[in-house]
Amino acid sequence: MTLLIFDCDGVLVDSEVLAHETLIEMMASLGRPTTMDEAVREFAGGSLADTIATVERLLGRPLPADVGEHFGRLLLERFRQELKPMPGVRDAILALPYRRAVASSSTPERLRLSLEVTGLAPLFGEHVFSAVQVARGKPAPDLYLLAAKTLGEAPERCIVIEDTNRGVAAGRAAGARVIGFAGGGHATPALADALRLAGAEIVITEMVELPAVVRRLAK
Repeated sequence: MTLLIFDCDGVLVDSEVLAHETLIEMMASLGRPTTMDEAVREFAGGSLADTIATVERLLGRPLPADVGEHFGRLLLERFRQELKPMPGVRDAILALPYRRAVASSSTPERLRLSLEVTGLAPLFGEHVFSAVQVARGKPAPDLYLLAAKTLGEAPERCIVIEDTNRGVAAGRAAGARVIGFAGGGHATPALADALRLAGAEIVITEMVELPAVVRRLAK
């Protein structure tokens, strides 16, 4: 039985612009102006630990704990007020008769909030996995392997849906088939090509395309 494993940010929820805008605001407050293109390039798909490490590399000094905590709270509040599900994602998921899970670089708190405020939490139940549960985040395969093992599915029977190079690489390294999604608010014309280069078998730009593509790969 095929298992569908969805990334969350930029796939299930249209969160990437909100997250990157908040990171840009934080970097500016620390005296390191950052463009949206740079933010997407440096941070997309990373775990909290990855994000902190990247911030400190760009700053050339440690991130003050109070600053990180302040902007972390600010982002969660923006999610409560502004976060939306990816257009068409609920209908696409319900059109597919396969088991499903979420495997995200986000923290459990951010994951819960994202799924709850967008009304997607009931579609996944307890099958939600965070990078904090594994030793290595994406692009390592650990998180996808954990999801597959927990649900008793062989990785090669899993289909991963991802929107970042890191995520695609993680899915491929786990042995899963990977669909790239380049339809979020952060997507640029170059994203689809980048996902293909990273190893996505098929790239879609709208969730209405997902059911047909999954059925094709699940044969």
